[in-house]
Amino acid sequence: MNLGVIGPAIVGAIFGALGWLLVGLYMTGRQNTRVAKNAGRAVYFELAMNRLSVEVALEYDAFAPLGRSSFDRLLPELATWLAPEELQTIVSAYMSHVGYGQLSSDSDLPTDIRRQALAGILGAQARAIELLRGRVFSDEEARRMERAQSSGASAAQPGAQDDLASKGA
Repeated sequence: MNLGVIGPAIVGAIFGALGWLLVGLYMTGRQNTRVAKNAGRAVYFELAMNRLSVEVALEYDAFAPLGRSSFDRLLPELATWLAPEELQTIVSAYMSHVGYGQLSSDSDLPTDIRRQALAGILGAQARAIELLRGRVFSDEEARRMERAQSSGASAAQPGAQDDLASKGA
């Protein structure tokens, strides 16, 4: 046995194993971040739908059920990714569902109290949405979503189809 050959082989094996371990940890971390970000996106869109339902309830006193299936299913991923205060903001938005349910079933409450409670629920939804928007979408993605939303809103306005037709003709 030649120690001149075995020594470098052992050192090379150690550095190779450590390199493999570090690359594996890096790749696992990136994958976990990607999964958590995707979970955050799903919860973001669920919160956006819930916010619309709360806005309708506030404006027209028509209550639709609020969703929470994405949140319930994806909470473990969010809990490992978000800071505690961020997670608390998201959880508070979903905890407000209890109050929303009570408001929808109790028609004896005065209108002012109902509106104040719905405004508080809407605020909790908006805070959670803003927090997630900043965490799960890049600035460019957020701008594209806003452009798509504003162009969709203008197309849905009365007379917008006539305006579009006149521009195309």
